[in-house]
Amino acid sequence: MSDKFFFKGRQTPKPAYGESGYNTKRQAKIGTATNPLALTVQTEERQQEVQLIVEQHKLVANITINAELAEDILQLEGILNKPKAVTAEAKINRNDPCICGSGKKYKKCCG
Repeated sequence: MSDKFFFKGRQTPKPAYGESGYNTKRQAKIGTATNPLALTVQTEERQQEVQLIVEQHKLVANITINAELAEDILQLEGILNKPKAVTAEAKINRNDPCICGSGKKYKKCCG
């Protein structure tokens, strides 16, 4: 017998490779050997300072000295000053001790 008598609905094709959960468009992490930071400084003293910062954080960078251009270390600052996740304080339950220090339950004192 044929499928048309027993199968209701549309036959779904196999999903494509890109839709199966494997991230094919992943970007390389900046500051590694494959994707080094591109930094520009104006003096050799500043280059040494920046090189120390890069080594302390175990990063890889290409630092060029050019007195004509303005200093450009935005990539390094972006890695070092990553925003931190904000966490909220735990909410006070009614049966917890009161925060004013009276020794009573929160629901009987300040709640």
